[in-house]
Amino acid sequence: MAKKKYSKEMLIDLYRMMIRIRAFETRAAECFTKGMLAGNIHLCIGQEAVAAGACYALEKEDYMATTHRGHGHTIAKGGKLDKMLAELFGKKTGYCNGKGGSMHIADVEGLHHLGANGIVGAGIPIATGSALASKVLGDKHVTLCFFGDSASNQGTFHEAVNMAAAWKLPVVFLCENNKYGVSTNIHSVTNTDTIAVRAKGYDIPGTTVDGNDPVIVYEAVKEAADFARAGNGPSIVECITYRHQGHYCGDPANYRPAEYMENAHKDDGIPNMRARLLDEKVATEEELVAVEEEVKAEMDAAYEFAVASEYPDPSEATTDVYSSDNERSVAR
Repeated sequence: MAKKKYSKEMLIDLYRMMIRIRAFETRAAECFTKGMLAGNIHLCIGQEAVAAGACYALEKEDYMATTHRGHGHTIAKGGKLDKMLAELFGKKTGYCNGKGGSMHIADVEGLHHLGANGIVGAGIPIATGSALASKVLGDKHVTLCFFGDSASNQGTFHEAVNMAAAWKLPVVFLCENNKYGVSTNIHSVTNTDTIAVRAKGYDIPGTTVDGNDPVIVYEAVKEAADFARAGNGPSIVECITYRHQGHYCGDPANYRPAEYMENAHKDDGIPNMRARLLDEKVATEEELVAVEEEVKAEMDAAYEFAVASEYPDPSEATTDVYSSDNERSVAR
C-alpha cells in the first residue's frame, strides 16, 4: 500500500470498484461469445486499478472523456451496471436508449460523462473543449481525459495538449499504457521510454506511475486534479498497466510475448489489493467475501435487467441522433 494512511472505507471502496469492473467485463465477454451482443467490444480486464483510482480522485461534478475501452471508466465514474449492460444489448433502458452500444456510452447530465469514442484519440480534444468551457464559465470543474498509449501518437493529442498548456486549462490527460495499440508494441513507434516525458515539450507536469495499484493512481490523479483546479493548467499522468485480453474480445493476441501475460497476472491489481487488505489487517476475509458476494448479486441483477428489457421501437431509429437545443449543437 502507498505510504500515506487512508481510511478503511476508501480502501475497500477501491477494491469493490475494481471487482465491479471485472465482473461487468467478464459478463460482457460471456454474452459476446454467446452471440448475445451486436458489434464488437473492447474489454479493460487487467486495467481496473486505473479507472478505480483515477475516478476516486475526482469531485462528483468533474467531467470525464473516455475511449473505446471505456466500460471501466464509466463504472468508476458512477455508472450503473444494469443500464450499461442494457446499452450493450441495444435495449432502450440503456444509457443511450440502446443506440450507442459499447463504444458510445455517455451521460453528460447525470455522470458528467462526455462519452466513449470509437475513434482513437478523439476524446482528447473533446476533453480539452470541456476544460475550456470550465475556464470560460468559471465553474472550477476538472475534466479527466483517458486515452491509450497509441493515441499519444495522434495529432489530436499534440494539438490538444498544446492548447491546454497554452491556455492553462483544467484538464488531466491520463494515458493508460498497456504497451500495445492493437498489435503494435508502443516502443516500436515511439522514441521515448515513457509517454509522460512528452509533457516537457509543453512545459507541464508529467508523471509515470504503477497503474496496477489503485492507491498510487489515486494519488497521482488527485495531485494533477488539484493542480488543474487551482488554475495551474494540465498535467499528463501515465499509468503502466496490462490488458489481459487482446485488442478486442476474441483477439488471441498471439503477437505478444509469453512474458507479457506472466507479468500481467503477477501484477494484477485485484488479487494484489485483496492480499494487501488482509495482510495489513484493513479488512477480514469475511468482510471481503461479503463485498464480493454483493458485487456478484449486483451483476446478476444487471444481467436479468438487460435481458428482460425491450428493444427501442424501429420508429425511433432517427431520433437522438442530433442535439438541436442550441445553434451549434454542443453538449456544454
